[in-house]
Amino acid sequence: NNMSDIVISKPGQFNYENRSWIRLLEFFKQENTMLKNRLAEVVDQKADRDFLALAEQFQNKFIVKDEFIDELRHDINKQLEEIVVNPDRLTDQKLLKNHQKLRNEMVYFEKEFTSLRNEFNKYLSDYI
Repeated sequence: NNMSDIVISKPGQFNYENRSWIRLLEFFKQENTMLKNRLAEVVDQKADRDFLALAEQFQNKFIVKDEFIDELRHDINKQLEEIVVNPDRLTDQKLLKNHQKLRNEMVYFEKEFTSLRNEFNKYLSDYI
């Protein structure tokens, strides 16, 4: 099997990247649900005011993350649909710029989400 026989097409790479983002967002959505459930469990057991104030801040951050996941997923799906309808658009500078923007947003989101999850877990470990 010769490496040069493998055809790596722009549409193929584009689809692969977009679909991997969708899978990653699904994972973050599930992870976020688990974080919210964990928060609810702990809030049921601990009721002091300081804890509740911080719990509310985390809850708000999780909600914001959910909204951002939904927006990103919508933007990625929209972009995928455009390519299905018109594959020639892959040479379109506007679309390529948008793709780069989405890539940057995914990298940023992944970092932010991981950081929030770590902060939350550390907070609970210190508190409990």
